[in-house]
Amino acid sequence: MITESAKETISFAREYAKTLKKGDIVLLHGEMGAGKTVFVKGIAEGLGIEDEITSPTYAYMNDYGGILYHYDCYRLKSGAQAEALGLTDYFYAGGVCVIEWSENICEVLPENCKSVTILKRSETQREIIIK
Repeated sequence: MITESAKETISFAREYAKTLKKGDIVLLHGEMGAGKTVFVKGIAEGLGIEDEITSPTYAYMNDYGGILYHYDCYRLKSGAQAEALGLTDYFYAGGVCVIEWSENICEVLPENCKSVTILKRSETQREIIIK
């Protein structure tokens, strides 16, 4: 899928959210500035969340009413750190987990995670690959 703006990315992610169910874990891949948090905004809208979605860079994880758990694992060095912070407990809490920089904690991720890659093609254009 190619989107031409942040608004289109949000709209695509809103539709993608309709395919998600409680307990799903979505791994978001993409360079800094690719639009991962923008994609999460669309997922949140699709799940009926009206809160403002912000990057959890310094908090590691934002909890949106037990419906959506939005992770940013950029600053984590290992899955052991995620476990020590209690972040892995939310994998089984019944919400949808969306994880940015999941490669930093890959050894503690459950099997059967969904994967979304966002490639920055231009200042506004994004290619979104769903696996």
